[in-house]
Amino acid sequence: MKHWGFAAVVGTVALWTTGAVAEKQCRAAHDLLELGNPLEIAKTAVAEERDLRIVAMGSSSTQGYGATAPQFTYPAQLKMKLEAAMPGIKVHVWNKGVGGQDAAEMVDRMKTDVRPEHAHIVVWQVGTNSAIRRDPLTKFAEKLRAGIDIGHSLGANFVMMNLQYVPAVVALPDEEEYARVMADVAKEKSAGLFRRFEIMRSWYNDGMPYAQFVTNDGLHLNDFGQKCIGRLLSQSILEAINPRRLTGTPRTSQ
Repeated sequence: MKHWGFAAVVGTVALWTTGAVAEKQCRAAHDLLELGNPLEIAKTAVAEERDLRIVAMGSSSTQGYGATAPQFTYPAQLKMKLEAAMPGIKVHVWNKGVGGQDAAEMVDRMKTDVRPEHAHIVVWQVGTNSAIRRDPLTKFAEKLRAGIDIGHSLGANFVMMNLQYVPAVVALPDEEEYARVMADVAKEKSAGLFRRFEIMRSWYNDGMPYAQFVTNDGLHLNDFGQKCIGRLLSQSILEAINPRRLTGTPRTSQ
């Protein structure tokens, strides 16, 4: 469900009055941005086709619940940052987020949502709803493997985005176990992993209050959170595909 209401806009006015400070706080240690996968399919597409096609699969975080406008969602920000960094490369990012879905529900639509776009990369934001619903870890791992297998069968590189570090998730008794399972499956299946949980935890541990990156529901990312995740994910992808080395195109600072 979309949430571009007036109340949300009013609630973010104070944040954007300190936008310059917020931009400086959008950061992560280099090791947290390493995907652990060279994204060879995407590299080839950029180098030979001058084209990069990305499907963003996910639930409400991908759909954009909590952002005050569609352009602030992480998939929209991802597209903007990649386009700025790779002039001359056609960048497509399709938002396939459906609020409330867990891993099993997304696996059921993985093929139909990825195949038509001929994706080079599938970014799969997953894990939070499965953790909240207390899905057994073994079942969760099985669904992750199935989703990655489908993506690979369609000729795409796969990058999982793990849970968000927010009060509603931190309150769970075993949220780190879901993050651990995702890391294990990513390694097993030769998929990339964007470590959103660890990145956001580093914000909080560095003194950033939840209110700066989370909405009042304690679960969804606000404009800052969405924009920053989009920016950092673009950095991770650019680091992996290294477009300057492949094409000679300049890279701008993210």
